[in-house]
Amino acid sequence: MQLGLVHIYCGDGKGKTTAALGLALRALGHGYKVLLVQFLKSQDTGELKVFDSIANTKVLRSREKFGFTFQMTEEQKKRCIIEHNKLLEKAREICSLDQIDLIILDEIISAYNYNLVNRAETIKFLKEKPKNLEVVLTGRDPAAELLQFADYISEIKKIKHPFDRGITARTGVEK
Repeated sequence: MQLGLVHIYCGDGKGKTTAALGLALRALGHGYKVLLVQFLKSQDTGELKVFDSIANTKVLRSREKFGFTFQMTEEQKKRCIIEHNKLLEKAREICSLDQIDLIILDEIISAYNYNLVNRAETIKFLKEKPKNLEVVLTGRDPAAELLQFADYISEIKKIKHPFDRGITARTGVEK
């Protein structure tokens, strides 16, 4: 990629990760290499099963399941921070070797907001990214300091969602 820009997919609606993976699919179709880094997610989703099997892709995610942030104990939060910082450092290492054209930092906005990833290192990553690296950040309520790096900001708004009626995530649709 000649010019790498920064995308933010944010909002309270369903589809932020789906939009990011759609961009990944487009990039892969042109022979680009994609790295997906997942923060705050631990369930095995359908897209990961496929994504892991596609050439030119890499996936980094926590091996430990931490659950929802509001349910984490202080010990779990400490382990989560350590794990997320390792993910960010590994992503930086992979990107610095010029092995990646597109990186998706899935739910990094939420990890950033809850101080579950080093904020200074996140900003440093965005400031020092290779010029040809396309970056996607997803999550709710991006902080102003993240917004300043964005070339694209797409807000996905929830108007109606089955979860509001007690319908949980369904295999093949939400997971």
